[in-house]
Amino acid sequence: MSERWTIGEFSRITHLSIRTLRRYHEQDLLVPAQVDPVTGYRYYTPAQVRPALTIKRLREFDLPLADLRSFLEAESGRTGEAGEAGRSAAQQIVAIHLRRLEDRLGRTQRAVQALRELLDPEAQRAVSLEVLPPQHVLAVSLDVPPGADLGWYDAAMNDLDAAAGHRPVVPPGGRYEHALFTDGQGRATVYLPAEAPLSPSAPATVKPLQLPQRAAAVATHYGPHDDLDLTYAAIGSYVARNALRSSNLVEEIYLVGPRDTDQPDRWRTLVAWLIDSDADGSS
Repeated sequence: MSERWTIGEFSRITHLSIRTLRRYHEQDLLVPAQVDPVTGYRYYTPAQVRPALTIKRLREFDLPLADLRSFLEAESGRTGEAGEAGRSAAQQIVAIHLRRLEDRLGRTQRAVQALRELLDPEAQRAVSLEVLPPQHVLAVSLDVPPGADLGWYDAAMNDLDAAAGHRPVVPPGGRYEHALFTDGQGRATVYLPAEAPLSPSAPATVKPLQLPQRAAAVATHYGPHDDLDLTYAAIGSYVARNALRSSNLVEEIYLVGPRDTDQPDRWRTLVAWLIDSDADGSS
């Protein structure tokens, strides 16, 4: 071997501690170019500097060990994909993890913003009392079971889209029992405004529905739904403070959402906490 370094020399060059290099070897992430069978001394080559620093960075980014091994195997061609194909597969592993990190960072930033708002006694979200007009919609109603993820909403929207066909896109909405939030289960109705009659070929889950005129305490939520609870808290406080009698329903209208843009900061959601009409004199 023309050039080799001891583990101490390699440690000084890479700024990776000897202990870390030993751990990388034990985890089969960075195997020394040579291990003396008598002394057990590890030796490294210049070609291992870049892989060592790459492993260090990826571990700093919390790339799971299994993904890191897959990355190293793809990059080295051990997966059977040589050259450009191997590098592309390796880059895809890292790209997926970076997207996870970006999502996590975004959630952290939004949590910090929400906490700052909660710690600011002057921060208030605007709430008003409004009357929503009657509306004809296509709707999917269902009982959401305990522990369900949001797959039920996606399935309902898919059926509504199929029923709506090529009609102009209008903001969808949903009507939810308060129990859905307090107990994790309850009645939900997902809807899409539509004036035309329901097509006979529409999915069986979709039914026409006439939403009545309804009074509501209303606020517009801006951005992703991570801090939607703050908007709900502002509306609920308004209802209690003004001695309004709450109905058993809350309505959300997705004015701008994932269907419209992949930039969550541009989302706008109208939240309407329905109240009994005879509590405020509305008809």
